[in-house]
Amino acid sequence: VELVESGGGLVQAGGSLRLSCTASGRTDSVYGMGWIRQAPGKGREFAAAITWLSGITFYADSVKGRFTVSRDSAKGTLYLQMNNLKPEDTGIYFCAGKKTVGLSNSEYDYWGQGTQVTVSV
Repeated sequence: VELVESGGGLVQAGGSLRLSCTASGRTDSVYGMGWIRQAPGKGREFAAAITWLSGITFYADSVKGRFTVSRDSAKGTLYLQMNNLKPEDTGIYFCAGKKTVGLSNSEYDYWGQGTQVTVSV
């Protein structure tokens, strides 16, 4: 499975961004997909995820109420709508796919190259 992210950029605090991730290849092997982020100098952190067939969503407490994860299965595309962004949301956002249950962590099987999100004060 190949994953390609887009939509990152620079935004002021309180602003919004929408990330997209296009999946290709053996997407029928994917149980769920998620967004994992990595702040400067820190490890990877789970942000949000969704089961591919049923659309059940999961969120980290730090983004709940501000981020919305969704998918278009027919198009093979994953989205992350990020509202009310904060400087602490700054980092590289990775799209990731997983073959098994347990999406609320950073242990995924397939990874995109990441897209940079920078939130200024």
